[in-house]
Amino acid sequence: MALADFDRKLLDECLERKPRSWEDFVDRYLGLVIHVVQNTAESRLIQLSTADRDDLVSEVFLAIVDHDFAALRRFKRESSLSTYLTVICRRVVVRELLKRRTTPQTGNGKVDHSHANGHDAVADHEEVEKLLGELKGPEANVVRLFYLEGKSYHEISRQTGVAENTIGPMLSRAKARMRTVSA
Repeated sequence: MALADFDRKLLDECLERKPRSWEDFVDRYLGLVIHVVQNTAESRLIQLSTADRDDLVSEVFLAIVDHDFAALRRFKRESSLSTYLTVICRRVVVRELLKRRTTPQTGNGKVDHSHANGHDAVADHEEVEKLLGELKGPEANVVRLFYLEGKSYHEISRQTGVAENTIGPMLSRAKARMRTVSA
């Protein structure tokens, strides 16, 4: 899908720092960013509290404005702006989720393993490890790369040789198996 005229104008106004342009940009794309944050976390079996979700949304918008809108300046305008922002959002969220899973800190410097809705990153990690014990070969490798290393379907396909369009169904079967294992 090509870049829409409205988005082209909005993008140009942001890059030129016109009054209210950033507010208009956020108004237009906030829903998309929230959706991608939520979906990315859910695809990794992580439930977010509202505060965690809001923190991740803020991280995405900070990444967009960082270095004088460098992310927007790199946009080649060969796709829709929504598609481009989805990719940025997903990358930021995966990076942040991996960072939080490995070094969750509270304000007092102590490690905090608590997670939204009674879940914790350690338990999620343990569930995936348990599932990996039930899986063999390429399926186990795909689950490990996606859930534990945060790789995209494309990266997994390149690394394993598994066709990119079979990774989603493979992960769905693994999720179903994990539900039966943990039940």
